[in-house]
Amino acid sequence: MKRNKIDGEAQKRLPRHVAIIMDGNGRWAKRRLMPRSYGHRKGMDRMIGLLEHAYDIGVPYVTVYALSTENLERPKEELDGLFDLIRTHFAEYMKKICARGVRLRILGDPSLLPADVAEIIRKAEEDSAGYEGKGLNIALAYGSRAEIVRAANIAVSRGKTLTEESFADLLYTGGLPDPDLVIRTGKEKRISNFLLWQAAYAEFYFSDKMFPEFSDGDFDEAMEAFSKRVRRFGKTDEQL
Repeated sequence: MKRNKIDGEAQKRLPRHVAIIMDGNGRWAKRRLMPRSYGHRKGMDRMIGLLEHAYDIGVPYVTVYALSTENLERPKEELDGLFDLIRTHFAEYMKKICARGVRLRILGDPSLLPADVAEIIRKAEEDSAGYEGKGLNIALAYGSRAEIVRAANIAVSRGKTLTEESFADLLYTGGLPDPDLVIRTGKEKRISNFLLWQAAYAEFYFSDKMFPEFSDGDFDEAMEAFSKRVRRFGKTDEQL
């Protein structure tokens, strides 16, 4: 286990659930005169290292944004490279992470993926289904608006009148805590159709670094920044 570099108040106030928009893989590779697929491979390596670090310091739930529904419109060559990464590395990497007692959940529509890729991720989910207490959610072929419409259609088909709580149960993340902190790398400052419902009261942290260069230390800085935020949830300071 890595040495915990977060001390004091930050350690006491770690977020229970961190969501990460892993942006900048392609631009990172382009700056190095390398194909975008090279950036995605380095991004996957960094994702695994960052997940290990997050669990080591005590963050129990992590969600990563790996492929949006909009990303599916990217050039075929880039998508083929991403799918080949899943074919060649996903099962091995997930076995390594889930060996920590982490339950894997895929957020998104697997029917939008190649059939063999969808089967690989389904099998990885199944293999970790018995774990509790820690969670990894990977958003693949995911769009939050589509997720919300899907949940609404389920409710309509069941003839249900909804509360906020019962609607949340119909989302891909049903039963999981909402994210406390959303981190976005890659210099952009937008949410990009990610966890629109779930992140209603999340704190946001933006980094100018491309995802492959977002280090464990950078993650720790985000934890420190989060620990200093005052989360009012619509209340006044006196009510907290």
